[in-house]
Amino acid sequence: MERMGLVALCGLCAICCMGVAKGLWADDILVADFEGTTYGDWKVEGAAFGPRPASGTLPGQMPVSGYRGKRLVNSFYHGDGSTGSLVSPSFTLERRFLFFLIGGGKHPGETCMDLLIEGKVARTATGPNDKPGGDERLSWQSWDVSEFMGKQAVLRIVDKSTGGWGHINVDHIVQCDEPPIKELVMRLKIEKQYLNLPVKNRAEMRRMRLALDGVTVREFDIELADCKPDFWVFCDMTPFLGREIEIHVDGMPKDSKALEALVQDDAIEGADDLYREKRRPQFHFSSRRGWNNDPNGLVYLDGEYHLYYQHNPYGWNWGNMHWGHAVSADLVHWKELPIALYPKTYGDWAFSGSAVVDAANTAGFKSGNADAIVAAFTSTGRGECIAYSNDRGRTFTDYEGNPVVKHAGRDPKVIWHAPTSRWVMAVYDEREGKKNGIAFHTSPDLKHWEFESRIEEYFECPEFFPLAVDGDATRMKWVVYAASGEYSIGDFDGKEFKTEIYKQRFNWGNCFYASQTFNHISPEDGRRIQIGWGTSSTPDMPFNQMMTFPCSLTLHGTNGGIRMFARPVKEIESLYTKTHTFEERALAPDANPFEGIEGELFHIVADIELGDAKELTFIVRGTPVVYHVDKQELACADKAAPMKPSDGRIHIELLVDRTSLEVFGNDGAVYMPMGVIAPEDNRSLAIHSDGTAKADVLTVHELRSAWILD
Repeated sequence: MERMGLVALCGLCAICCMGVAKGLWADDILVADFEGTTYGDWKVEGAAFGPRPASGTLPGQMPVSGYRGKRLVNSFYHGDGSTGSLVSPSFTLERRFLFFLIGGGKHPGETCMDLLIEGKVARTATGPNDKPGGDERLSWQSWDVSEFMGKQAVLRIVDKSTGGWGHINVDHIVQCDEPPIKELVMRLKIEKQYLNLPVKNRAEMRRMRLALDGVTVREFDIELADCKPDFWVFCDMTPFLGREIEIHVDGMPKDSKALEALVQDDAIEGADDLYREKRRPQFHFSSRRGWNNDPNGLVYLDGEYHLYYQHNPYGWNWGNMHWGHAVSADLVHWKELPIALYPKTYGDWAFSGSAVVDAANTAGFKSGNADAIVAAFTSTGRGECIAYSNDRGRTFTDYEGNPVVKHAGRDPKVIWHAPTSRWVMAVYDEREGKKNGIAFHTSPDLKHWEFESRIEEYFECPEFFPLAVDGDATRMKWVVYAASGEYSIGDFDGKEFKTEIYKQRFNWGNCFYASQTFNHISPEDGRRIQIGWGTSSTPDMPFNQMMTFPCSLTLHGTNGGIRMFARPVKEIESLYTKTHTFEERALAPDANPFEGIEGELFHIVADIELGDAKELTFIVRGTPVVYHVDKQELACADKAAPMKPSDGRIHIELLVDRTSLEVFGNDGAVYMPMGVIAPEDNRSLAIHSDGTAKADVLTVHELRSAWILD
């Protein structure tokens, strides 16, 4: 590995450079750092600021970051509804600038900090947030106060707002001639595949920009470590090998050595522990580094399942949305590939979407022997866009005619509708004056789209597809759902969806969102295979979140009507190591057939005759999964789903991983994916009944890791 040995260059403003040349800079003067247990001489009015500086995040508040030390001014005390002010004692302005950290609401005159000279507002500043979303990060702002040098001043921090973002955060107010922050610049010849970047969670977010011959080629936000990092992320520099780039980072402390810590290498920093981290899911996909959320572009081509996904390559939290990429031959063993879609420019993020195989070359993008894969995605700066790949989905070219659809919405799901020989796009639609919903557009060539119809009361990440009822190809129905998974069943003629069964609940757990199914699976296979975002956090890891295990979806007639079922794909069998089978085993409170079975990863299958039992309990590495007979309810932790026995019997299937427990009831009639971090020191299993329940089938399959290939 090669650590950076170059000196970082400082991009300072002209006045600061003059100060260096003439030796005019004096020591900084700290006005307030709010590190005490009281506000000291500052005068407090109202309730918003509480009795003392806050120790970071307050109850009900999003995580606050970017402040210095252990405390800050935070007017979220008792929420956005409280108001008040905080006024400093008088002080003399003795330096050219006042620098300070500020965050919270952007409501001029209502959530702000004012500089008062002779009782009048001479300068004012607010936080950055004035609409839903945003974050609680404090960032540096400054005032040039050179015209007031020698005068007395007072600072007034104000919270008069009671609505959204009705609070203000302030910290570390300092008088100085030299800015406490600067832009760092480094020139670097790229000689290795990866540029490894150190990350410190909850450090101030910085903007990093990589430029080649003066043109920005990568730009993103990163919590760049200026001390010992929590973990390392990487930027794939393959396209720039042998070239000299400039690395720019804004807002760094003036004494920062952060750029000197960057590492060029042909390996990812920390790769020796990759996939073996203590909270790494072992058969659920998770990205090597950074954040993942929605699965995107699920498509099958020439023996490969492609999983694209929303990805922040540069941090543990959501942000910097790219399309990550992984492929698998069997839906179990995944290989992560380089990023497939980069933002076109900073802020023009690649949000969710889908991918298709253009087998008939309707768009004319094909340039080789392989069929083109076309991705449809939301560009946050442009609208619904497409990009195409002629190298089996590895790299994509942005279509020069983008955007192909421009509207208020996002997340296009595209399919080929064979009966009408047209492409159909279902896209989340927020058109003015209407309820949020899904809009359907059609196209002959993926480039030119026509609006056809709309259905209401659906949120983001739409999905739709046909399924046979009870496997009968003469009874095809269409399924439509959005991010929550609540699905409707009906008919679709290529233009309009007509609902027959409205919004049935699909997911009963706490670890499921924004699922998608694979396009272009071969007719010989015929399955409708789904992957969702498994919303299970992994604290203290260099990665965060995962995907749910792939499930096969089917429609079945039930006493309540047609319903959608989910079962784990059969490929889970490729991970079986040792199998324990217990046939026709009586279950009792004081006996445990699983006694002596220990491990981390399991696939458990049980067919249970309930007898006179009132409760049947699995205890899976410390987590109970309980069937309540009287309630006819299957429960895990704080989640529960209705589940009726059939002829006095129930079927339970459990997938046990390090950070999740996926529960399937009655052959997939109930699907309950749960985010559960199993205790490292509890590797046991148990099953108990309080009555005469009997297991007709009781099987425990121990599993190997999908990441470790023998």
